[in-house]
Amino acid sequence: MAAQMNGGASRLTHDDDSDDEILATTLAEAMQEDEGDYDDVGSISGIQVTGDDLQARLAAAATPLEFQAGLPARFTSYDNYCSLFHFILNSDGPVDLELPTYYWAWDVIDEFIYQFNSFCTYRQKVARKGQNDEEIQVLRENPQTWGCYSVLNVLYSLIQRSQMNEQLAAIKRNEDPNEVAGEYGSRPLYRMLGYFSIIGLLRVHCLLGDFTLALKTLDDIELNKKAVFAKVMAAHFTTYYYVGFSYMMLRRYADAIRTFSHILVYVSRTKGFQKNSQFDSITKKNDQMYALIAICVALCPVRLDDTIHATLREKYGDQFTRMQRGGPEALPIFEELFLSACPKFISPIPPDFDNPEHNVDPSEHHLKVFMNDVKNTISTPILKSYLKLYTTMDLNKLAKFVETDAETLRKQLVVYKQKNRQLRWTEGSLLEGEMTHTSDLDFALQGDIVHVSEAKVGRRLVDWYLRNLQRAY
Repeated sequence: MAAQMNGGASRLTHDDDSDDEILATTLAEAMQEDEGDYDDVGSISGIQVTGDDLQARLAAAATPLEFQAGLPARFTSYDNYCSLFHFILNSDGPVDLELPTYYWAWDVIDEFIYQFNSFCTYRQKVARKGQNDEEIQVLRENPQTWGCYSVLNVLYSLIQRSQMNEQLAAIKRNEDPNEVAGEYGSRPLYRMLGYFSIIGLLRVHCLLGDFTLALKTLDDIELNKKAVFAKVMAAHFTTYYYVGFSYMMLRRYADAIRTFSHILVYVSRTKGFQKNSQFDSITKKNDQMYALIAICVALCPVRLDDTIHATLREKYGDQFTRMQRGGPEALPIFEELFLSACPKFISPIPPDFDNPEHNVDPSEHHLKVFMNDVKNTISTPILKSYLKLYTTMDLNKLAKFVETDAETLRKQLVVYKQKNRQLRWTEGSLLEGEMTHTSDLDFALQGDIVHVSEAKVGRRLVDWYLRNLQRAY
């Protein structure tokens, strides 16, 4: 199935959306589009199926599990999903189900992954506490329940059944996707479940900490406002959140900033997006992305959209200033924002119930990895503030300014120069890019002499005039 993940190039563009407009039209043409609000997400009215309990399973698949649900409810939900997906994937031929909208397909995949994530977090918590012997025994006896292999197998199987990667690649070649769709992929049920399973794989691989594979899954999906996932607000947010977070964890801060900026600007210009069942999760994702973009801008200063910059100042104010200033006092702020904005990471294997002290919190693990990189660059703003004052400077003199010895400073300068070189996306798949210099300041070491070169970035006067012209009226 892994071969299904390879395919055509992915583009992160904002200007030429014609290909994705064709893609969206092609995938949605067999379905009835709902032009109203999102309040009917999860509704299964109008689905005509056979089977005694299939209706109940379909309803349960798109219905959120109670937050305080215990183990019996979680086990029952897992069995229901297994039964449903077995019916869809392993029946004699395609299942003849007519979906009212493709929102239902997103809700099923979204809730399936959410419950998987929630169960793994709950199991990890029980194992680390080691206090509830009854629950520990039940979890020890059922290691495969909500296992990573089972979840990944479902998502890859839905993609393979629908031939979704092949369909997307065919559309990019301006070919008829129905020629490669096959018996299953031509049905709306499999088509939509297959498409949103690709978004689901992005999410699962990110939760497991494989950020490279997470971005690789989107090789055949283009990220812009006319993509199919953009028709469902929650899917739109989810996709950009996990793509941006994956870029951040791969130290591609410029690409992460561009990704977050795209969706945040879109939201800021969409004044009245609906307050419905998705509103709370969307608002939370929105706040998380502002925290993440604050982290990225502090590590890789770039010019932001005025709306985003103003919101960052409003939300984080002094915290944002202290992160940009650098120094050891900024480290707790980085940790706080990271933990509040990162996904709930999970471990790919069941915890060790016999040795609770050996179980590492996945979120704490990824925080430690990320903070190691932050600590290496935390002195960068201070160094930059001094380098901007000179065109040439003696290394020993600079060492006295920053209160360190010359050799330690030399190492810091090498790290600073290396961190300013990042892989930056230009075209092709999300993992591709060109090595570029992201800072407006560069320098070279010649013996004990530091030669500094600064590129002045001109102010965008057109944007300034337009913004103030709007205020005048």
